[in-house]
Amino acid sequence: MPNKSLDFFIFDEIKGKEIGWEKRFEIIIGIAEGLVYLHENTHHRIIHRDIKAANILLDFRLRPKIADFGLARSFQDISTGIAGTL
Repeated sequence: MPNKSLDFFIFDEIKGKEIGWEKRFEIIIGIAEGLVYLHENTHHRIIHRDIKAANILLDFRLRPKIADFGLARSFQDISTGIAGTL
């Protein structure tokens, strides 16, 4: 992705100043919409299990894309097991 991942902006002092609060809010809403889609709007419910800034990629318009589905699972019922990065 052209703008790398969200953590590149969050943890870099210079890059972090490039995105204002309005754009940050748009990114948050985009991530939430993506998770709702995975959890509720697909034929099989997908639980990502490792959402973090490094797994949110940003396109050229800073729109978030959820990535790295290595720990993701498709569930018919909800799992209570803990997984992902602490």
